[in-house]
Amino acid sequence: MSKLEDEIVVDDPTAPSEDSPPVSNTRRVEVVALLLLLSLAVLLAWDNRRTGMSWDSTGPQAGYFPFYLSVILAAACLWGLGKEFLTRRQASETFVTRDQLRRVLQVFVPTLLFCLAMQWLGLYVASFLLIAGFMVFVGRIAAWKSLATAFLFSVIMFATFQIAFDVIMPKGPLEALFGY
Repeated sequence: MSKLEDEIVVDDPTAPSEDSPPVSNTRRVEVVALLLLLSLAVLLAWDNRRTGMSWDSTGPQAGYFPFYLSVILAAACLWGLGKEFLTRRQASETFVTRDQLRRVLQVFVPTLLFCLAMQWLGLYVASFLLIAGFMVFVGRIAAWKSLATAFLFSVIMFATFQIAFDVIMPKGPLEALFGY
């Protein structure tokens, strides 16, 4: 039997199409990522310098190791930026196409909204909304199955963390209504 006969190929009807237009190339994404990391390194170095980055009579101060790690991160970012700008490369390959970006955003946006909603609604209600939303809109699962699954998961999660293990989790108005 040949190698091709051993493989099972399943086509995904929602997979990104091959002719989707590019949104960004790899070089641009690398430069933006390096600039963001450099900004983070500078911020961390400044903050750790403020908290103390030297040795005192008892040893290193609180910001000693984080400061020098952020200096190393900044140096690596500068090295990468220098390499990107000093080398004359042809336009690099596509980093992401429009269809691929749409699929990533289908996960990123609801997850970001979940993090924001959890502040006001609590973990359990926000989890219910996230799970039900993913199942209905991304998974295309029937609404009643999605709501039942999300409800069951949220109740089990509440029973596990709140009742069985007595772990403090972010709570919202619904939990307060039930006295938790």
